[in-house]
Amino acid sequence: MRAPRLPVIVFLIAISTLLASCHNRQRVDLILHNGRVYTVDGSFLVSEAFAVKGGRIIAVGKSKDILNAYTADSVVDAHGQPVYPGFIDAHAHFVGYGRGLFEVNLYDCKDWNEAIGRIKTFAAAHPNEPWIRGRGWDQNKFPGKAYPDNASLDQLFPNKPVLLQRVDGHAAIANSKALTMAGITAGQKIAGGEIETKNNHLTGVLIDNAVELVTRIIPPASKADYEKWLLAAQKNCFAQGLTTITDCGLMYTDVEMIDTLQREGKLQMRIYVMLSDDTANYNRYLPRGPYKTNRLYVKGIKAYADGALGSRGACLLAPYLDKADWYGFLLHPAVHYDSLAALSIKTDFQLCTHAIGDSGNRMVLHVYNKYLKGSNDRRWRIEHAQVVNENDFDLFGKASVIPSVQPTHATSDMYWAKDRIGEERLKGAYAYLQLLQQNGWLPLGTDFPVEDISPFKTFYAAVARKDAKGFPADGFQMENALTREQALRGITVWAAKADFLEQEVGSIEAGKKADFIILDKDLMQVADSELLGVKVERTYSGGKRVM
Repeated sequence: MRAPRLPVIVFLIAISTLLASCHNRQRVDLILHNGRVYTVDGSFLVSEAFAVKGGRIIAVGKSKDILNAYTADSVVDAHGQPVYPGFIDAHAHFVGYGRGLFEVNLYDCKDWNEAIGRIKTFAAAHPNEPWIRGRGWDQNKFPGKAYPDNASLDQLFPNKPVLLQRVDGHAAIANSKALTMAGITAGQKIAGGEIETKNNHLTGVLIDNAVELVTRIIPPASKADYEKWLLAAQKNCFAQGLTTITDCGLMYTDVEMIDTLQREGKLQMRIYVMLSDDTANYNRYLPRGPYKTNRLYVKGIKAYADGALGSRGACLLAPYLDKADWYGFLLHPAVHYDSLAALSIKTDFQLCTHAIGDSGNRMVLHVYNKYLKGSNDRRWRIEHAQVVNENDFDLFGKASVIPSVQPTHATSDMYWAKDRIGEERLKGAYAYLQLLQQNGWLPLGTDFPVEDISPFKTFYAAVARKDAKGFPADGFQMENALTREQALRGITVWAAKADFLEQEVGSIEAGKKADFIILDKDLMQVADSELLGVKVERTYSGGKRVM
C-alpha cells in the first residue's frame, strides 16, 4: 500500500492544528481587533485589540494574539479606526438636561424679542402645560447686556406661570403669575440671593437663592416624566460617546427614579451622583453610607459657595469692575460650609463645592484645608475653581483638593470676563494647567446644559483654547492650555478618578468595564481645526452596543 502524498499529510496536520486551536481558544462575548486602541492606561499604551466577557475587558493586546487566544460570536473589525475609552463627563446635570429637552430652548437668543418669539411658539405647541419653563437666555449676548423684565411675559401669559432660567441656572425671570403664586413681593430680601425691583416693581429677575422661591412650588414630576427625560438625555449622550455622567446636585427623589429606570433595564447610562446640600438627603443617605449598583454610585455631596460670574453672583475679593461696589455674595454664611465639612469628614461621602469667584474659592479652600489636614485621598472637590487668587493655588495641592473644571466655560466667558474682573484677576481665571499641576491630574466636564453636551468641545477648548467659531485665532490664555494627552485623560480616566471609579471605567484595561467608542478620526492626530468635526461611529457600554 502506497504512503499518502506529502501535501495531503501537511493538509491533515494543518486541519488538526486549526481544530485544536479553535478548541483551545477561550470563548468570550466580544472581540475588537484591527483598531488603534488608546488604552489611556498609566503608560498611555496604544494597542490593537481586546476581548470582552461578562461586560468586562479580560485581555488587551495585538490583534493576532487576541484572535489566536479567544473566539466570539461578536467580532468587531475596527478597520484601523481609533478606539477610545467611553468618555466621562466629570460635571454635568443629566436630569436637568433631560428635562430641558422638553422645555423652551432659549440658548443663543440674540435679544429678548427672539426669546419671546420662542416662548410664544412653545406655548402654542403645548397649550395644556400648567407651567411654561425654559432655559438658556444670557443677557451678556443682548444689546446693552442688561437684564430683561417680565412685562412681555405678563402681557402674553397673565394666567399661566412662567419661569425661564438663565443659561447658568443661577438666575431666572418669572412672570407676575409665578411671583404671586410664590408669594414674592417688591422689596423682599433673601439671604444668598436677590429679588430685583425697580421703582417698587418686581422685574421678575431672580438671582441664586431667590430662584428657589419659585421652583419649590412647581408640582413634582411623575415617573413617566423622568423616563421621557432621561432616555432622551441618554440617547444624546451616547451619540457623543459619553458612557458615564457625573450629575451634580440631585435630590433623593431623583436618585430613586434613576435607580428604578436602571433596574428596569431602560436606563443604561452610568451615573455618579452628588446629592444636593439638603437635610432631606442627609437624613436618607448619611446613616447608611454611599449607595452603589452596577451603574449608579451615590457618594458625593454638592454645595454651592457662590453664584456665577455671568450673573454677578460670584463672590469676589475686590468689587466687580462693571458694577460699582458690588462683590457678589456667598449663598450661605461661611459657618454653613465649615459645619458641612465637619459633618462630611466623619463620613465616606465626598464633599464637592461649587466656587466661582476668588473669594468663594478662598473660603472653600481654607475650610477644606482645616479639615483635610494635608495630603489625603478623600478627593474633596471644588467645582469650577474658576477665578483663583494667585496666593491660593497651592491650597489645592496642600490638602489634595481636586479642581473640577469645564474648559468651555473659558471660551464662553472670554468675551466679557475681562470687563467683570479686569486683566490682572483674569490671569488666575480658567487656569487649567496651573490647577492640573497642583495634584498631577484634572477632571474635565461640560456642565451641560449650561454649556454644550459635546466632549469634543471640551477637548478642543482645553487644547486649542478656542470656541466653536475658532476664536480667538491665537487661543485664549494659551499658557494654560492642556496637551492632548492631558485633555484625553481629563475626559476619561481622570474624570473616573474624580468619581472614585478609576478601577472600573476610564481606560481600556483588563478587569475594567467594557465602555468604549469608535471614532471616524483620531483626536490625537488630526489638526486642531478638525477636532470639532470628529464623529462617534459606535458607542459600547459594558460590551454592548448602545449607539
